[in-house]
Amino acid sequence: MAPVTTLYTALIGLLYITLAYIVVRARDRHSVSLGLGSQDELLQPVRAHGNLVEYAPIFLLLLLLAELGSAPAWLLYSAGGLFVAGRVLHAVGLLGKAGASFGRYWGTVLTWLMILVLSLYLLVRTFWAA
Repeated sequence: MAPVTTLYTALIGLLYITLAYIVVRARDRHSVSLGLGSQDELLQPVRAHGNLVEYAPIFLLLLLLAELGSAPAWLLYSAGGLFVAGRVLHAVGLLGKAGASFGRYWGTVLTWLMILVLSLYLLVRTFWAA
């Protein structure tokens, strides 16, 4: 088992369920059974959930490959913690108000940066080992 990836997959799973619940509550409140209906108020919760769904799989795959490749623990835990923090910041920022916000900006920066860091780490390791 890959304990670091397991930890961050579990945390992202909890965030996923939380955001899904927020979407379901919003749809119920507006009597919308699918998508956005004609309710613009549903766009933010749907996108907060969807955005996590778009970024989490590639991050978790990169984290798993780095962990299986014996990446240093500090790198794995830092990348995992900052990714989760970024996704929480992004969701809170997006759910709080439409448009630009501190949470959306820094959440996106942390997300992209952690994907970039792990991608570069894996590339370097791949060519270094060759």
